[in-house]
Amino acid sequence: MQEESVQHRSVQSGSVASRPREQWTGQWGFILSAIGSAVGLGNIWRFPGVAYENGGGAFLIPYLIALVTAGIPILFLDYAIGHRFRGSAPTAFRRLGGTAGKWLESLGWFQVWICVFIAIYYAAVVAWAASYFMFSFDLRWGDDTAGFFTGEFLQATAPGFSAQFVPAVLIPLVLVWVVVLVVLGGGIAKGIQRANVVFLPLLVVAFLILVVRALFLDGAMAGLDALFTPDWAALGNPNVWIAAYSQIFFSLSIAFGIMITYSSYRSRRANVTAPALVVAFANSSFEIIAGIGVFATLGYFAFQQGVGINELEGLTGVGLSFITFPAIVSQMPGGPLFGALFFGSLVLAGFTSLLSILQVVSSAFQDKFGISARQAAVRVGSVLAVVSVLLFSTTTGLFTLDTVDQWANNIGIVAAAIAATIVVVWVFRKGPELAAHLNAVSTFKVGRVWQLLIGILTPIALFFMLIQRIIVLVTDGYEGYPLWFLAVAGWGTIALILTGSIVMTAMRWKHDPDDFTPWPSATALKDLTK
Repeated sequence: MQEESVQHRSVQSGSVASRPREQWTGQWGFILSAIGSAVGLGNIWRFPGVAYENGGGAFLIPYLIALVTAGIPILFLDYAIGHRFRGSAPTAFRRLGGTAGKWLESLGWFQVWICVFIAIYYAAVVAWAASYFMFSFDLRWGDDTAGFFTGEFLQATAPGFSAQFVPAVLIPLVLVWVVVLVVLGGGIAKGIQRANVVFLPLLVVAFLILVVRALFLDGAMAGLDALFTPDWAALGNPNVWIAAYSQIFFSLSIAFGIMITYSSYRSRRANVTAPALVVAFANSSFEIIAGIGVFATLGYFAFQQGVGINELEGLTGVGLSFITFPAIVSQMPGGPLFGALFFGSLVLAGFTSLLSILQVVSSAFQDKFGISARQAAVRVGSVLAVVSVLLFSTTTGLFTLDTVDQWANNIGIVAAAIAATIVVVWVFRKGPELAAHLNAVSTFKVGRVWQLLIGILTPIALFFMLIQRIIVLVTDGYEGYPLWFLAVAGWGTIALILTGSIVMTAMRWKHDPDDFTPWPSATALKDLTK
């Protein structure tokens, strides 16, 4: 379905800027970009390990339940807010709050600042993956992959803040930021959409080749048995269910402004819920495929070592990608090609997700200050690039990255989601209006069940996730890092997010965001629901 013309947009866009709001060129452009955002590093390096540690095949039951009861409902909520109120996260929440709720803009800025912190370290991981893509061709990491990664490559010292730069990280990180800012400067259709139309198919093809190759390795079936053999007793463990909701929540790019921003670029009459279902199930399908590829490969590694899968270390996150996988690549036939496919996939997945995270920031500044996409990329993106390089291309970058990631994701995003569901459903009572909006423009209809899920079940599940994580971080600390470092890099991140939200809300708008009328009108929605 083609999007509306520029002339039609100029009348109905409701943009806070004088120029018409950009739009995706078509429904598939939006879907590919949304999938590109959702399919990121966590799909490849987080889901397989989480599933293995939480019941194996039995984990798929709470995972699918979490997808249906929390992931898709919040995805619908983000789409409804962005599509109805036609703006970045701060713009959309301000308009949702109306005259009496202008303060709600701060919730949007809270989400924007979360994206700021995630973007500056996410770019570093993409740069690592790009370097390892090149290292794959000559297996430069040698036999001691752990020593190479933390020692020779990152030159990691100890938790803290260093001014000693690591050229092997600095140069690729600068290049990543240059490419990202060029794409962002191109805007929605000519920048982000065009990049996703190219990169997402490349990612799928490359990863499918990797998975097929992994399935024919010695020990691959043992790896799949380890992943999918169900431990039904695990379903009685509340932590397994929390892990399922956590995985769905973090893998769908929901509740921190991305899908609000992306859906705001849809045309007025665009179908909203059906594409959301496509995005959600495409993301989950990729996670399962990633699990198959990763554990087939781990099965081979265990076979070569003469040990069981349960005896291997580094099955998730940075350790899996930059220590365990290079060790596997060094031992397998055709290792350089396999390594290039794996790290190339990480680069593509990370790059498309990074674009979506930065677009949240860019869109918010465009709306607030009336600047263009190119101006936002140059002014805002350049500042973020400098901060990213200063923090994460040094000898302490690994520790700072690890800590900021833990607090921004597990505290920041979860808190933002809880606040959004409570404010939207219970404070401003916007559940019926948003449901009616979705039903007015979409083929897949929602009703009271959806409102109950986003108003009751989802905030309760997220609240338990948040409290559990806070208790652990306060009582046990994190990774044995010094308390002063956790206070600065961890809790300091949350403090800066809160402060930035207040400061940005207090600043004046270039154009009045309240000069806006939602479509369909409130009266029309009431008529539709009769």
